[in-house]
Amino acid sequence: MFNRPQASGDSLILEGITKKFPQRGGGGEVIAVDAVSLNIQKGEFITLLGPSGCGKTTTLRLIAGFEMPSTGRIVLDGREITNQPPNNRDMAMVFQSYALFPHMTVFDNVAYGLTIRKLPRKQIEEKVNSTLDMIGLSKLGTRRPNQLSGGQQQRVALARALVMEPRVLLFDEPLSNLDAKLRVQMRGEIHRLQRRLNITSVYVTHDQVEAMAMSDRIVVMNAGRIEQIGSPGEIYRRPISRFVADFIGRANFVETKVEAVDGEQVTIRILGQRLVQLMSPAPKVGDTLDAILRPEGLQLRTDPELIQAQVIQAMYLGTEVEYLVEVEGQQLMVVENDPRADYVFAEGQTVGVGLVHEDVHLLHR
Repeated sequence: MFNRPQASGDSLILEGITKKFPQRGGGGEVIAVDAVSLNIQKGEFITLLGPSGCGKTTTLRLIAGFEMPSTGRIVLDGREITNQPPNNRDMAMVFQSYALFPHMTVFDNVAYGLTIRKLPRKQIEEKVNSTLDMIGLSKLGTRRPNQLSGGQQQRVALARALVMEPRVLLFDEPLSNLDAKLRVQMRGEIHRLQRRLNITSVYVTHDQVEAMAMSDRIVVMNAGRIEQIGSPGEIYRRPISRFVADFIGRANFVETKVEAVDGEQVTIRILGQRLVQLMSPAPKVGDTLDAILRPEGLQLRTDPELIQAQVIQAMYLGTEVEYLVEVEGQQLMVVENDPRADYVFAEGQTVGVGLVHEDVHLLHR
């Protein structure tokens, strides 16, 4: 199974995809997806990430063929599929609700698509048994969905998609119905299988931790548009907007003014410290910028040379301690990793606040 030869070039291309829906009650249209363009390479794991209503699920449904775009093109391996029905797109979807047939066994659920294709029974058995073995369900083939746990049902749904050997695998928030521990386990399994099979995958979620853990690239969406595309590291460390910085992880925003500019070198002052950073396009002296300070990029020390702050809240979580401190009238979140419980600062204590200069990221207003 899964020995499909890999052609060169882009696997899936979206060109200026727009989707409009009629306004409820009439009186115009709602733009759910607005001029989205995206090139997805073969074997790449792409996550569409954003809040509810940002257009990520509609984009996935457009890729799958469940919706047709108002304008734009969708191309798969050099063949336009914009107006092709779902069954002609060589894709498979893993749904949030599992969508298993309750009266069928695990084996028959997984075999369903192959049966519709009218493959020989022996070939169906080989493919289904191989897929069930791959995802650890080889001993559960005779059970029905109501005899399985949520995690097992999700594996069956995944197996049903994988057995079809699709060119593109689509995921519509598949882990949202699982508890926290199962979500972590299943995202690891999906990631492992995707890497092993080298199958092009498009994943939709509103969970930024899922997106960071699994993706080659993340597509952050906002109000129907793509806000930023990049690797998890790029999205987290170098967000291009306040929206992205605030949505991915946790961020402190500190206002600062430009003291000097030399080419693309910008001098600013944050928390009493002078920093020189590259910024393009360069601002002007006196401009106000937003400095993004990730909580783990701040440090609390008993150092009178540092700007002083008061600990408002301290939460010891074992692997880390989360602080809320007030400095110069602004509250900031600070995270110290791998803390010793006897070194946790007490609420009400005065401490010095330092920062890792390389972790400061500047945004134009």
